[in-house]
Amino acid sequence: MDCRRKRRLTFFTIGLIFLLSGIEYAVILPTIWRYLQTLNAAPYFLGLSLSAFSFSGLLAGPLFGFWSDRTLSTKKIIMFANVFEIVGNFMYFMGYSKWLLLCSRLVAGIGTGAGSSIFGFLTRNTAPEERSTVFAAVMASRQAGLLIGPAFNIFLRLCNFQIGPFTVNKYTSPGLFMCLLWILLQFVILFLFWDFTPQDETRQRNRVEEVEQEEEEGKPLVGPSELTGSYGTVTSIQSRTSSVANGDVTHVSPPPSPPPEEVNSSPFKNFSASGEFLREEVVVVLAAQFITLFNQTALETMVTPLTQMLFNFGELENSIMYCVCGVEVIAGFLFVRWLSKRVAERVVLAVGLILYNISCVWCLIFLANPQGGFAWQLAEFIIGVFLQVLGLPFVAVAQVSLFSKITSEKTQGFTQGIRRSVGGLATILGPLWAGGLTSDLYIMLGLMMGLLVLLTIMMVVSYERLVEPVTVDNPTGTESED
Repeated sequence: MDCRRKRRLTFFTIGLIFLLSGIEYAVILPTIWRYLQTLNAAPYFLGLSLSAFSFSGLLAGPLFGFWSDRTLSTKKIIMFANVFEIVGNFMYFMGYSKWLLLCSRLVAGIGTGAGSSIFGFLTRNTAPEERSTVFAAVMASRQAGLLIGPAFNIFLRLCNFQIGPFTVNKYTSPGLFMCLLWILLQFVILFLFWDFTPQDETRQRNRVEEVEQEEEEGKPLVGPSELTGSYGTVTSIQSRTSSVANGDVTHVSPPPSPPPEEVNSSPFKNFSASGEFLREEVVVVLAAQFITLFNQTALETMVTPLTQMLFNFGELENSIMYCVCGVEVIAGFLFVRWLSKRVAERVVLAVGLILYNISCVWCLIFLANPQGGFAWQLAEFIIGVFLQVLGLPFVAVAQVSLFSKITSEKTQGFTQGIRRSVGGLATILGPLWAGGLTSDLYIMLGLMMGLLVLLTIMMVVSYERLVEPVTVDNPTGTESED
């Protein structure tokens, strides 16, 4: 199988991985609170269970990323991480106690750490100019999972039977369903995922070119008396010299292989954490990751109580709202994929920040102390949510793609793990902040607005540095960054 087909199938498999992660979130989140109530859990257990999933992923991400950078083997890391997803979801299905349920989310969260290895793999195997479009497609896959996930709950809530000692009902069935999906995904990864590298494609391209050149040379150009070596090897100096003099180069040697010590050297040999992460542009991108995810999860936590208080929304109305938001997000990712081919990542990031600022100002003015009748309040709420969701694809794609370009390519797994850990910390703190302030939206939204203003100032000051560093090949073959 040629490298191009392997590449397509591998990227397709990566899309499936993110699709399943979105489905898992959408299937389990709507029922976990009622599930905990059947196990006599206190209200704070909901926050603990959701935070446990993010916390274990926060710790696992850099470790899996470090592993992938050292071995350049992403396939076995993904399959190993998926074992935690399988075990964690089966524990969720068992559901003997609230503590087992908490541990199940902690175990399943470890599996999300493979995301850092995947982003490192994508960075190593995509050109800088196409990276934003690839990342946008991958993130859109997860949003598609969030969109279609609630549809599975339509038939999962009808489950009511026994499997041996286990009860399958509308609360336990999501765990069993996701366990089976992750098992099926293991077989897909086994047969459709390849650990290829750009060097593999280059070598195959060189082999194809050599064969084509040998066929073009043919018998008229090379006589039998001149073939003293293997097929396709021209050993006559006179014939080669004359062909070059006539402007016809009959054979191009492949590029020399890199020295063995360069191939086998550790990517962390000259790595400095302070030099990598304490640079101005890296700090800005990590701040964008934290602040936008903090605000996003805080608003997600606030939305359900707010709709219940203002509009008396139930599960059906909230499900419809999330589906509409999912459609908007997917459309946004597709637009960003198109836009990123035409403008730089920092422009896309700036557009997203502008939308986030407008959304937060709107929520502070109209939602913190809503006025007017039902229709007016509903219109205010829809506009605020629309602007917030609209800004998400711009910021998400831009900061991931830009981060991959301003950090070392050799250690992308580890650095992407750090980036995802920063995001994981935000997804833990965001709900905790919003959960206790749903009745005092001025304080909750005021902090979010302050963080956005800080991020905007940071980006304006560092705007000129938010570009891919220029690399120059020196005579010794090494690269230096300007």
